[in-house]
Amino acid sequence: MDFTERYSAIQAKDSRFDGQFITAVRTTGIYCRPSCPARTPKSENVTFFPTSAAAHEAGYRACKRCLPEAVPGTPAWNLRNDLAARAMRLIGDGIIEREGVPGLAGRLGYSSRHLTRILTEELGAGPLALSRALRAQTARTLLTSTDLPASDVAFAAGFSSIRQFNDTISEVFQLTPGEIRSRQRHSSRPVPGTLDLALPFRPPFDAAGLFAWFVPRAVAGVEVATATGYRRTVSLPGGPGSFEVRLDGDALRLRATLSSLGDLPVLVSRVRRLFDLDADPVAIDRALGADPSLAASVHATPGIRLPGALDPEEMLFRAIIGQQISVAAARTQLNRLTVAAGTPVDGPDGLSHLFPTAAQIVEHGRDAMVGPRARIDTLLTVAEALATGEFSIGFGDDAVEQHRALTAFRGIGDWTAGYLSMRVLGNPDVFLPGDVAVRTGARTLGLPAEPRALTRDVERFAPWRSYLCMHLWRSAAAAPPASRPTKAPLAPPPATTLEEIA
Repeated sequence: MDFTERYSAIQAKDSRFDGQFITAVRTTGIYCRPSCPARTPKSENVTFFPTSAAAHEAGYRACKRCLPEAVPGTPAWNLRNDLAARAMRLIGDGIIEREGVPGLAGRLGYSSRHLTRILTEELGAGPLALSRALRAQTARTLLTSTDLPASDVAFAAGFSSIRQFNDTISEVFQLTPGEIRSRQRHSSRPVPGTLDLALPFRPPFDAAGLFAWFVPRAVAGVEVATATGYRRTVSLPGGPGSFEVRLDGDALRLRATLSSLGDLPVLVSRVRRLFDLDADPVAIDRALGADPSLAASVHATPGIRLPGALDPEEMLFRAIIGQQISVAAARTQLNRLTVAAGTPVDGPDGLSHLFPTAAQIVEHGRDAMVGPRARIDTLLTVAEALATGEFSIGFGDDAVEQHRALTAFRGIGDWTAGYLSMRVLGNPDVFLPGDVAVRTGARTLGLPAEPRALTRDVERFAPWRSYLCMHLWRSAAAAPPASRPTKAPLAPPPATTLEEIA
């Protein structure tokens, strides 16, 4: 968006753009979200920033009226594959708190100095300032939605000391933590030992579609999925935990039980990725729904989302195990593997294990798995490479490099690598023409069914072809039984349909 488009958005007080840019007003020294209800400032007094951290570094303070920190994240970090976007995905996952700026730079393959220079040029703030802005946002959310003591809020938000917490909150919001808490009290008291937070998103939001996705893929002991909610165990840097996501009226709520309060920002970031909460559904629906062949599907399912991944390594194992077998068969295999190799935990009802780590799969995987030896060998080879550090997969990967590294393993083809780019990186523009269900859905909607012709035909839907796949998969599932794919092809790619991936 250029200046004129952004200024038009703030004139219209359009909430669709909240989180996508920040409006700073020179005459007041305040920065706001685009939908701030205050009087629109004159254009000559406005400066736009890509992040709140950039506005703060430029000397502005957060608006006390519109709370610009309490918005969904920008979808650009998934849409872009450059250094800044990859860094933002890792900063959101708490890498700086765990490994510092050198650790972040090392994961991205650059020096700390070069990374800081690039982020400052691109985003107006260095990695420490960007991380601090996320901590401030988490702290504000906890202050207004929980009864946690301020000291617990400080450490849950990732601050290293109470003094750092107090100074940052006062500097960013021009309010003390106590003043923030008194201005906006939460309406319900959480269950003791849990944290209960609202997760902001841009409407429309197809929550029913996401819950329906998780139901047939839920691994016993690790996950429980229903038509209205999803809960599971999770392994976090500070220890095991569990969480539940449920739709409460128009709000999506997260209830978490953690071993360490400091893991909360990491969990929130990963749950947001799992539910694709930073997507821009209006832009996606407008682009896809403008085509006559997709208009009815988009109208029937506004705000369709791309299911993400809570843990990149787990998603890789699930994809390998799910190759060329049904969802039910893959779930059976994953259940066996979890019982044999997963760590038992004392979780809520129905939750008894953590999903196995790479090292646990290396140790117990061959005895637990049944089926083609080639698939088991692929699983164990990948697990060993992950356990030894020879190979890694993460949210901050470069999409092209991740694809190259994955397909270097025998037994992993283009389909699986593309599917993982969708799920792990949130890549919005992956298309899978070799997928039987994609072609079936395309045929149902009047698009070409032959892979090459289909690939050429859907180029016009870039950069939203991952969401196009979601519509085609859904169309295939709703197609008459005679037109649905009945089995996976005998030739590669090794994973071929939505109904054959766990």
